[in-house]
Amino acid sequence: MNDTQGIRVSKLLAERGLCSRREADAFIERGLVFVDGQRVSQLGTRAAADAVITLAPEARAAQARQATILLHKPMGYVSAQAEDGHQPAVSLISAKTQMTGDSQRFQMTHLKGLAPAGRLDIDSTGLLVMTQDGRVARQLIGDDSKVEKEYLVRVEGSLDERDLALLNHGLELDGKKLRPAKVAWANPEQLRFVLTEGRKRQIRRMCEQVGLRVTGLKRVRIGRVRLGDLPLGHWRFLRDNEVF
Repeated sequence: MNDTQGIRVSKLLAERGLCSRREADAFIERGLVFVDGQRVSQLGTRAAADAVITLAPEARAAQARQATILLHKPMGYVSAQAEDGHQPAVSLISAKTQMTGDSQRFQMTHLKGLAPAGRLDIDSTGLLVMTQDGRVARQLIGDDSKVEKEYLVRVEGSLDERDLALLNHGLELDGKKLRPAKVAWANPEQLRFVLTEGRKRQIRRMCEQVGLRVTGLKRVRIGRVRLGDLPLGHWRFLRDNEVF
């Protein structure tokens, strides 16, 4: 297929969840991608939308070595790069802060390319996923992601049934309607929010719109993976039997 037809192979690989776009380009350059049985090694190669695309065993082995880490982020740390004098969450990842009893030993190679799959505000605590695996990142923060994130939110102020209904569905941020949420009282002081999107400071801004002030926010679940008994400031590897 010539250069003006079809879809970039790297895009097809990412859309099918086989790897990230960046990984796809690296695998193509190394000759580890096959389209309809033919090895491709030229960046920008295009293929038909229904082409059979596979990764070489070496590429799949490289993916199997990629780490995904679950961190119980404390307040005062930013999710990504350091900013305004605050340390990035990745600075907490070391052998000293690994959860006792974790099945896999920490190596310095686990820090290479490790990036947050989603954000958690500096003044929020709870579950933060960090990964070397582009497939995990796409699953959690891709444009089409529907993975649930659950939060316990301590609030001040009064909330009637109409405003509670608005929190569930009917609010918008920055002129764009929010996806339906699941919001209910967890106890007299805390609301439980379950969202399938992560707009900037979304929960705090939603609460402001109905007259509530957030005094504490903790993420306790992403998909089917729970924070559980992971101590504050510690981390562990995603286990083989866990999927988001």
